[in-house]
Amino acid sequence: MSQIDDLPPLREVVRRHGLSATKALGQNFLFDLNLTSRIARAAGPLDGVTVVEVGPGPGGLTRALLAAGAARVVAVERDARCLPALAEIAAHYPGRLEVIEGDALKVNLAAAAGGAARIVANLPYNVGSVLLVDWLTSERWPPWYGSMTLMFQKEVAQRITARPGEDAFGRLGVLAGWRTEARILFDVPASAFVPPPKVTSSVVQLVPRAAPLACSCAVLERVTAAAFGQRRKMLRQSLKSLGGDTAALIAQAGLDPTQRAETVPIEGFVALANALSADDTRRTEPSEA
Repeated sequence: MSQIDDLPPLREVVRRHGLSATKALGQNFLFDLNLTSRIARAAGPLDGVTVVEVGPGPGGLTRALLAAGAARVVAVERDARCLPALAEIAAHYPGRLEVIEGDALKVNLAAAAGGAARIVANLPYNVGSVLLVDWLTSERWPPWYGSMTLMFQKEVAQRITARPGEDAFGRLGVLAGWRTEARILFDVPASAFVPPPKVTSSVVQLVPRAAPLACSCAVLERVTAAAFGQRRKMLRQSLKSLGGDTAALIAQAGLDPTQRAETVPIEGFVALANALSADDTRRTEPSEA
């Protein structure tokens, strides 16, 4: 594939700035222009769109997003070594790239986006799941982002998109399935990265549901933590850590106490969370004299 813009090839940029991927930051640089452009296209038409990118590194995907027509890219990068390379991209696309130096876990991305946006990122491996859970449990729903097109290790991608009854189904699958439609778009071989990781990666797209089942995020997380914390045990045993009358809680949710967590549908976990919320409320209400 020919160059997507007039900037130097990314390998040259990395060499000139003396950049190398840092394991502590979960970095693996993506140089393949075919691949970065494919990820940008997977996010849908970008004309007039604001894109939030986390962990741009030297800017391979950043360039693809801008070349694909993104009106504005807000890139959050905590590695100061990458900032000069990103500044060169910003100069090439005046007014369209805003670089924020900082930790994406601490940056208010909704405020930085300034309105409706899409998240597109080759997420650092060491914080990818944490960031996703943070985005999935946003108090505001529908959220500030219209979609997320993200790269994860394939094993994590499978957990995100897993359905009840599948081996990979767990807490991530419940949260993602509850609030979004999630699917794996394509795999990315280790050889596409520098340095190559020891695993295959996958690009996942998550589109928020307009009206997910009503439920407290915090309580749903408590329920899934208990259920999947002892996933091989039956619900009547694994949910004991929640306290209270476990049998009554399961009955209220309309579930079988002999079920195991991986067989419970998402609506079943929501029902458990709502039953637990109601039980918590009853136990904290002052009793009548």
